[in-house]
Amino acid sequence: MLLVVVATVGTAIVAGALYQWVGACRDRTAVPPPGRLVELQGRRVHVYQMGAGLPAVVFESGLAASSLNWRAVQQEVSRFTTAYTYDRAGYGWSDATPGPATAEAACADLHAVLRALSLDRPCVFVGHSFGSYVLQLFACRHPDEVGALVLVDPVTHDDWCDPSANERRMLQGGRLFALVGAALASIGVVRGALNRLARGSATTGRAVLRAFGPAATTVVTRIVGEVGKMPQEVWPGVRAHWSRPRSLLTLNRYLAGLPESARQVERALARAPRWPFPLIVLSAGGNPAQAARHRELASRSARGAAVTVDGVGHWVQLDAPAAVVDAIERVVAGIRDQGPGVRDEYPHWG
Repeated sequence: MLLVVVATVGTAIVAGALYQWVGACRDRTAVPPPGRLVELQGRRVHVYQMGAGLPAVVFESGLAASSLNWRAVQQEVSRFTTAYTYDRAGYGWSDATPGPATAEAACADLHAVLRALSLDRPCVFVGHSFGSYVLQLFACRHPDEVGALVLVDPVTHDDWCDPSANERRMLQGGRLFALVGAALASIGVVRGALNRLARGSATTGRAVLRAFGPAATTVVTRIVGEVGKMPQEVWPGVRAHWSRPRSLLTLNRYLAGLPESARQVERALARAPRWPFPLIVLSAGGNPAQAARHRELASRSARGAAVTVDGVGHWVQLDAPAAVVDAIERVVAGIRDQGPGVRDEYPHWG
C-alpha cells in the first residue's frame, strides 16, 4: 500500500513538473516582454518606455510588484512626457540576481539601468510602497539626478526599522508562504490554480490557500482583487509571472531583507541634507499614524507636501490613478517652467 501511495505521489509530482515546464515555455511565446531587455552586468533587466519628452518619469514598484502594476498610470503620463517602467531583478521579465534583496541593492541597480539607458537627467521618480525605500536612497545618493519625487502611499523607515514581535512573525509567515508557494509553483499547482481562476473558478485556489490559514487567504484574496483593477491586457503577464517559482523566491528574499532595507534608509536620511527638489507624498486615507509619518517624510524637502487621497486602499495607483497622474503632471510642468539648468523654488503643494 505504501508503495502505491509513493508511486502515485511521485507520478503526480512528475506530471505537475511537466505541466509547469510546458506552461512556462508557452508563456515565453504568449506573453513576451512589452519593452526591451537591457544588459546589466551579465544579466537582463526589462525596461518599458512609452511616450516622448523631458523630463522623463521613472516608476519604481512595490515589494512584490512588477512594471505591470503601473500600466494605467504610465499610459496617461506618456501623453505628456516619456514614461519608463522596469522590473527589479527576479520580477517580471528581469533575470534574478544573487546577493541580498534590499533597497540598497535595488538602488544600485536602478542607477545602473539609468546609465545603460543614457537617460537625460534629472528625472521625475515615482515610487509605490517599498519602491519609496529605493527612491529615498537614490535621492540621498544621487540628488542631482532627481528633478522631483512622487511617493505613493510609501512605507517609511519607522515602519520596519525595528519590527515588533508580531511584525517579525508576519515576516516569517510571509517568507514561509513564499517558499512553500515556490515549491508548489515548481510542480504546476500555482499555475493550475491561476489558470482555473482566469476561467472563473476559484475552487482550486481556495483549497490551496486553506492549507496556509485564514491570514494568507485574506492577503491573497486582497491581492487578486487589486490585480483585477489593472488593465485586462496585463492580466496574462501577471498570471505568468506568479506561476513561476522565481517570483515567489524573489519575494522571500525581499521579505527577509525588509528590516535591513528600512535601516539603510534611516542611515542615509540621517546623513543627507534636505532635498532641494519637489516632493509629493500621496497617502491613502484612514490611517492617522501613517499620515503623520508621511507628513514628516514630505518635510524632507522645502518644497514637499503630503496629500491625502480619500476612499482608496494602499494601491493608490489602482484605486485613483488620476490622483497619481495629476501629481506627476504638476511636477513635470514645474520642471519645464523653470527652464533648463535653473532651480527656482516651487510652491508648497498641500
